[in-house]
Amino acid sequence: MSTSAVLNETARVLKLVQGGQPADAALRETLGRTRHGSAPALRRAVSQAVFATFRWWRWLDSQQSLQKQAAAALELQARFDRTPASFKAEALAARAVPEWVKDEMDVPADWLRQLQRPPVLWLRAKQNEAPNLPARLGDLTPAAPAATGVPHSACSVPPSAFRYTGTRDLFLTDEFRDGLFEIQDLASQLVGHACAPAPGQTWWDACAGEGGKTLHLSDLMQNKGMIWASDRSVRRLDHLKKRAARAAMFNYRTAPWDGGAKLPTKTKFDGVLVDAPCSGVGTWQRNPHARWTTSPDDVRELAAVQQRLLDHAAPALKPGGRLVYAVCTLTRAETTAIAATFTAAHPEFEPAPVFAGTPAATPGTAQLFLWPHELDANGMFLAAWTKR
Repeated sequence: MSTSAVLNETARVLKLVQGGQPADAALRETLGRTRHGSAPALRRAVSQAVFATFRWWRWLDSQQSLQKQAAAALELQARFDRTPASFKAEALAARAVPEWVKDEMDVPADWLRQLQRPPVLWLRAKQNEAPNLPARLGDLTPAAPAATGVPHSACSVPPSAFRYTGTRDLFLTDEFRDGLFEIQDLASQLVGHACAPAPGQTWWDACAGEGGKTLHLSDLMQNKGMIWASDRSVRRLDHLKKRAARAAMFNYRTAPWDGGAKLPTKTKFDGVLVDAPCSGVGTWQRNPHARWTTSPDDVRELAAVQQRLLDHAAPALKPGGRLVYAVCTLTRAETTAIAATFTAAHPEFEPAPVFAGTPAATPGTAQLFLWPHELDANGMFLAAWTKR
């Protein structure tokens, strides 16, 4: 595999992105045509070059060819990986994120440095497979105690969370086909542990998407009880069904829901998870192209959607039921502002610790930011309430 081949394929991807495609879709379209023997190594190299280009976008000369820009980005990435301190915090603040971000959220220097690092790949093993998966799959490291990024001891390290450091295509492994694990970011895994569903309970994953958190809730419930999974996209729910079959998950039902006041079922739940659509700022390390396509208008529009979802989902809880709000973003409008507005508008709900076992009187435990530089994973905001 030559350097010129990598840069030429990278340029093809970047050209598609310039035409309006998201980077991940452009990668799939371009690399899906690759058929020669070095394809796996080429796919990895091109993906790395594309993401490095958007990571270092504001350091590049737009007058140069796309190949030269990609090569310059890879050089910057190598320099940063060797000596991160050689990049001053002021330069990162000016170039690593768009200007509007500083008006919407705190911008710690450590977060900016984290954004410039390639992301960790996290796996979630099924609970009964976690002890044996490292030996079977290889290249797995358990999450370290400090990796939760949680400033108190209420949330222990998930024993099912592992970093993957190998180069195999995990989707082609027997262990994946047998449903022994899911590719799931550590922050997303912590959302499931914040819900803490018990076997036999009834839960609603109100914005289930393709079912990553639904599958985790089911595993925590030992496939007992019932989970309703809803989403506005029927296509996503169909994909959830395929994933559930592979994972041998049976304690669920799906139902479309557009987020309106008419709920998909009259069932009253022990717990409701609202993992709402958001601006995705917390995923910018993994998806650097999104830094340059997300706008303040997106934040405002999504905040209105999030508030409506919480308001409409809340009546589905039983008295004593648990409501968990999660977004993989860090902007104030989509996090603390949403939680404050909901608490003020719903006196029938009492803020509760995000992670069970934390004393209710402990300050700040009903809302929690999980920062990428503390977690070595996506950024996430969590808030929780109990229905009085």
